Amino acid sequence: MLRTALHTQFNRVQTFLAVVDFGSFTKAADFLGISKAMASQHVKALEQALGVTLLLRTTRAVALSETGQGFYDDFKVIVADVEGAFDTVMQRHNGVSGRLRISTTGEYGERFILPLIPVFAARYPGLSISYDIDSALNDLVAERLDLVVRLGTLVDSNLRSRQLAEYDILLVAAPDFLARHVITQPADLAHVPWIANSNLQSPTTWTLQSTAQTVSVSGRAAHQSNVSHAIRALACAALGVAVLPAWLVEHDLACGRLQRVLPDYRLPAQPVSVVYPNSSHVPYRTRLFIDFLSEHLQG
Repeated sequence: MLRTALHTQFNRVQTFLAVVDFGSFTKAADFLGISKAMASQHVKALEQALGVTLLLRTTRAVALSETGQGFYDDFKVIVADVEGAFDTVMQRHNGVSGRLRISTTGEYGERFILPLIPVFAARYPGLSISYDIDSALNDLVAERLDLVVRLGTLVDSNLRSRQLAEYDILLVAAPDFLARHVITQPADLAHVPWIANSNLQSPTTWTLQSTAQTVSVSGRAAHQSNVSHAIRALACAALGVAVLPAWLVEHDLACGRLQRVLPDYRLPAQPVSVVYPNSSHVPYRTRLFIDFLSEHLQG
């Protein structure tokens, strides 16, 4: 009897957490494989058992009450710990299985992550891998992603992260552009058009370092894009200077389509990080994949 009651309450708590994560009874019900009416009944029964209001419902959305926020914060950790402990024991005993949901940026993922997935899948054939492009970090919770690979400095968040590798970035431009705009010193960069990465907070402000000095530069964004391939294409079309990953432009540099600008100066190396939910029990398959990425991406 006690075991049944605990199981029932645990299911209700899981439903409540899903409703909060998805911001919708309908989406939570779809994820859990139950009806919307059942999801609503679970939350209502949980509120009645506790004698408190957890969710404030409107015709358009659901929001946490103050009590509900505290309950969510406490039980999000507890449920994740329980699920993680079960997952670890089962997968160690029965073999790694289930679905691993990952997301990366498009260009980096295509170049470095996708070639590794068949190797990982062959090592753990019981796994089903779901691969998405450019999911936002908040989708880790809402879309139940296991991990996200991100480039550059991470913004502060309540998520966990681990640096996997580093890569160089280069200041580049097309020969035709450099024929029209003479750039012989960092100060010249303030007077030429830039192609900016709109994902960055200050996409035309950088610190350049040489053997003799470190100097900050700031330019004018004439064009912009949130996709590195587009920035590269605009740079190759001689529309401005751009900062791009070395691995993305190595062929362009080799064939002369692009040239390094101020090659005696270096830009700071950028981290490659994996970001995952802040739980004390990270699923076993997720930990295996993070270690696998670290092993293959370093160096």
